[in-house]
Amino acid sequence: MDLLLTAFRSTSGATTIQREKLQAVLAEIGVLPQDIQRALSGRFGGGDIVYADFLSWVTGFEPRRVILMFGPPASGKGTHGGRISKVLNIPQLSTGDMLREAVDAGTEIGKKAKTVMDAGQLVSDEIVIGIIKERVKAADCAKGFILDGFPRTVAQATALDEMLAATAEGVKTVLELSVPDEALIERIGGRWIHKQSGRSYHTKYNPPKSFDGKSEPTSSNMRDDETGEALVQRPDDNKSALPKRLAAYHAETVPILDHYKTHVGCQVVQIDSNLSESRKTENIWADCAKAIGLAA
Repeated sequence: MDLLLTAFRSTSGATTIQREKLQAVLAEIGVLPQDIQRALSGRFGGGDIVYADFLSWVTGFEPRRVILMFGPPASGKGTHGGRISKVLNIPQLSTGDMLREAVDAGTEIGKKAKTVMDAGQLVSDEIVIGIIKERVKAADCAKGFILDGFPRTVAQATALDEMLAATAEGVKTVLELSVPDEALIERIGGRWIHKQSGRSYHTKYNPPKSFDGKSEPTSSNMRDDETGEALVQRPDDNKSALPKRLAAYHAETVPILDHYKTHVGCQVVQIDSNLSESRKTENIWADCAKAIGLAA
C-alpha cells in the first residue's frame, strides 16, 4: 500500500495522474492487466484521476468538501451560503472574519497579521493562507468548509490549491451568484446584515420578520430572525461606491473561474441570482442546492 501511494504521488505531483501512468504504476507492483482495467473503469470513469479520489479508493480516506462562493455585492452570498452551511453542517468562512479571529485569539499567525495591519500595510497572501490553514483545522471544518469571496487572485488560488493538495484535498465546487450590474443598484441600498453571523436581509426581497415593508427601515425594526439582534448596513453599501466595487469584482473573479474550470474533479457553476417577479429567493436556492447535489 505504501509503495502504491508513494508511486502515485511521485508520478502525479499529488493532484492528478494520467490514466496510462497509473496503469503503469499498478502493473509495476504486480497488479494483473484484467484487474487494472476492471478497477479503473468501474471506479474512475474516463480522463485523468484525482489523487484524493484514488486515496479514497485504496484507504477509505474521504477528503473534505471544499466550496468556493463568489458573487458581487448584494448577490445573495450571505443568504444562500448560509443555507448551504446549515444543510451540509460546514462553516462559511470569510477572510475578514478569520483575520479578526486570529488577531483576537493572539495566535502566532494572528500576531504577524496584527503587526502588518498596525503598520497600515496589506496582509500578504502568505499570511492569509496561513490563517486559512490554521482555521480549517478546527473541529467544525471536519466535513468541509465554504470560502466566501476567496481567493481574489489567481496567485491566491494557486496558493490555496497547494495548501489543500498537502492533505490530498482540493476545491470541489465553485459557485458564482450572477446578477446584472444594473439590478444591483436597487438591491444594494436595501441590504441589511447580521454582523455576528453574516446573515443577509433585504427590505424588499428578503425582509426580516420584524419589518412591515412599509416603514422606514431602521435598526429598531430591522432585527435578525434568529437572535432578534439589530441589523446593520455596511458603510460601502451605497450607489456611489458600487461601480468601483463591481469593476474590482469582475476583474478579480473572471480569472479565478477560468482557473478552476481547468481543474479535474472541480465543477464551476454559475447561478442566476437575479430576483424578479418570476424568480424568487427559493428558485435561486433550488439551483444552488442542485449544484451541490442536494434536494432543495
